[in-house]
Amino acid sequence: MNKRSKYNTDRRMEHNYFVYIMASKKNGTLYVGVTNDLIRRVYEHKNDMLEGFTKKYQVRKLVYFEHTNDVYGAIEREKMLKKWNRKWKIELIEKVNPDWHDLYNELIK
Repeated sequence: MNKRSKYNTDRRMEHNYFVYIMASKKNGTLYVGVTNDLIRRVYEHKNDMLEGFTKKYQVRKLVYFEHTNDVYGAIEREKMLKKWNRKWKIELIEKVNPDWHDLYNELIK
């Protein structure tokens, strides 16, 4: 293994990555995303700082997230969740967050 590929692999493992689901309300419009800074990204969604889907449909509640140190795993998981049907996504959310609380408030405490 050359130094560059070893460095890239090691650096990949030093970071935090999050796959997350935002909702407009309980059983509302859902959005799946991936980021390396969950607090910043959710803040951007909540404050309509990002043009696009979440701003258009007022998707502002963080209802689910997963953490990993593997950027490639996070991207693959995001792609997988985006392909899931709505029922499966709702079941995933309700397994850990049955009342659809906004988890952002817990992150910033």
